[in-house]
Amino acid sequence: MNESRAAVRYAKAILDLAVEKKATEEVEKDVRNIVSTIANSPELREMLGSPVLKGADKKSALLEIFKGSSAITEGLINVLIENKRISILNDVAEKFIILNEARKGQDVAMVTTAVPLSADLEKKILGQVVKLTGKESTIQNKVDESIIAGFILRVGDLQYDASVANKLSSLKREFTNSL
Repeated sequence: MNESRAAVRYAKAILDLAVEKKATEEVEKDVRNIVSTIANSPELREMLGSPVLKGADKKSALLEIFKGSSAITEGLINVLIENKRISILNDVAEKFIILNEARKGQDVAMVTTAVPLSADLEKKILGQVVKLTGKESTIQNKVDESIIAGFILRVGDLQYDASVANKLSSLKREFTNSL
């Protein structure tokens, strides 16, 4: 199964449970903490993707890192460990945020950059997103050094790729096609 589709399914299940238990705000706070912690820790990203470490070791480490999280969030970690899907924890957390914001009537603008966004730049992007979509949005910044510079903006079904990696790829295709 596609990792992204699996992440959406887990996120929907957790959102449904959180709505049922009236704990969406608490779970959203937890998953936002998960996303920021994973984004700021290369060691944690490496641990999550490591096939060498045992699930029990990953589970104890994650439960210690995210101590004080809601029972629903801890349940998510347990289920992902049991199903050997803990490597998609960050994707599930991001999808949860998007789904919950959509449920509240807001869009989430996913901005992928090579370096973290400053508060000033975040405000400018939010202003442009409101102009484009006509809806209030929140920004979720994902740092991906492989785009080299620039940004990739995703809001709902819209995507704008202004990354240097994309421009280099386009140039490569042009050169290849002209030979």
